[in-house]
Parts: sequence; C-alpha cells; structure tokens
Amino acid sequence: MSVPKIVFLVGPTAVGKTRLAVKLAKRLKAEIISCDSMQVYKGMPILSQAPPQAVRNKAPHHLIGTISPSKEYNAARFRVEALRAMRRILKMGAVPIFVGGSGLYIKALIDGLFPAPKADSKFRARMQNIISRFDKRVALHERLSKIDPEAAKRIHPNDSRRVIRALEIFHSTGRTFTELKASTRGLKDEFEIMIIGLTRPREELYKRIDARVDEMLKAGLVNEVKGLMKARVSRTARAVLGFEEIASFLKGGHTQDEAIELLKKNTRNFAKAQATWFNADARIRWFDLSKTKDEEIVNFIWKRLY
Repeated sequence: MSVPKIVFLVGPTAVGKTRLAVKLAKRLKAEIISCDSMQVYKGMPILSQAPPQAVRNKAPHHLIGTISPSKEYNAARFRVEALRAMRRILKMGAVPIFVGGSGLYIKALIDGLFPAPKADSKFRARMQNIISRFDKRVALHERLSKIDPEAAKRIHPNDSRRVIRALEIFHSTGRTFTELKASTRGLKDEFEIMIIGLTRPREELYKRIDARVDEMLKAGLVNEVKGLMKARVSRTARAVLGFEEIASFLKGGHTQDEAIELLKKNTRNFAKAQATWFNADARIRWFDLSKTKDEEIVNFIWKRLY
C-alpha cells in the first residue's frame, strides 16, 4: 500500500502562495488547508488577507474565518483542526494542500508538538535561586549531564534558562527532554511530505507588500479595525499586522499616512522573519517566482506525486 503524499506551500507574506495554491488544487483536484494563524479569524478578512470568496470558490478551502476574534488560538488547537480537515480530505480520495506562512503552525504539523509539561514556577524559582545565591550554573549543568547527557551536550552551561527547563521537564514528568522529543511524531512520520517554498528577490517582495497594504487601505482597512475596536479582541487576534498600527491612528497616536508606512515597515520585517524561519529547513524545495512560472511549479509537483 502506497503512503499518501502531503503537499505544503510555504513562504513569506505577499509572495504569491494563494494564486499558486488554487492552480495546483485545480490540477490535482485537491483541497486547501490554510496554515495562517490569522486567517482562521472571522470578521477581519482585510487584516488577515484571507482569500476572498471568489478565490475560495475556485477550490475548497479550510480553516478560514472559523472562529471569533474574541477567542485565543494557538498551534496546538490549529494542529487538531488541521489534521481533522486533512483526514476528511484523504478519506474522500482527494489531496490536501497545506498553504501558509505561519512557520510554527507548519512545524507543528510536519514534526509534531513537543509534549512538554506546564511551567513549574516553584521549581524554576528554586533553581534560579541556586544560581543567584551560589553561582551554581556549572553544577546545574552537571546535574543535567547525569539525567540527560544528550540534552546537556546541546545546551551550554551558561544557558541557565534552557538548563533549568530541561531539569524542570524531568522533575515534572520523570522523563528526559531527549526522551520526550524522540516520542514527538508529526506528519513526516506517517506520510510522504513535499514542502515547496516560494520566494522572490527582496526588493520585488517589498514592492508587493507595499502595494498590498495600499490595497488593504482602499478595501476598508480603517473601518475594519474601527469595528474590531468596539468588540473584545483576543491577545492572539490583536497580533495581526495592521491592527495596532491603525488603532494607533484612530486613537490619535499617528497620522493615517504614518500608520500606513509603519504597517508597511512591520510587514516587511515580518516577511524577513518568515524567510529566516523557512530558510533553516533543508527539506524545502525553493522556487523563485520572479524566474519560474506557476505552471512549471505545478508540473514539478504533479510529476512527483504521480
């Protein structure tokens, strides 16, 4: 029995993921699962840059506009919901395509979530007190070496935060950090994974970002933020790019032009951070959209799937 193949399209914001995903979904008769930490929220389509309904009509989309902005959201909840959608798609005999730029969410799917225990503030305070009063960084690292030699090799003795966390994990669970990490399973352990990364030259990407922000303004960005400010917005939803910048303008902290320029700058910085995250993953097969046509990438994926 062949192992099902799962496709991921990743890359920075505004690079062109949605357009390519729809073309790929049509060719594969596939369905798209959004891997975007903000598109899951309803009532903020401009801020989240969720694909408009006209685009979603071209291919089935999942995890877009499903929860209220008043709700908190995280990688653990996303993983459960994304896997549920994936199983339904596979059961129908279709191909799931995961699309997005939220690196942590994508990693949670591919590699799994580390089953770490909750923080033990009393234990942490006790360990920190040992370091502060007796300067026992080396002693704590030696303790870790006896409990979890592999973790101790990877953590520098001066990195007290990580040393304490590794000791805390053993204290809370009776299992080492290395044991728990080895038991973490993701899609890579069950399926054949193909990760396609999309990129563009930096200046070209930045121009696309600036143009997108201008379009967001024309589409009603200010009114969308104004409406959200009248309701309760969760901490995670408030982190969407554009909310704080426009809220500052509405409160008199910036002019509208200043807020828009700040949003462009922050979005460019975000894209840079996304690129840094994905560039660290050697499993990604990269395509420069300034040099490669969408159809070439679709054909590349098609040939490797069938």
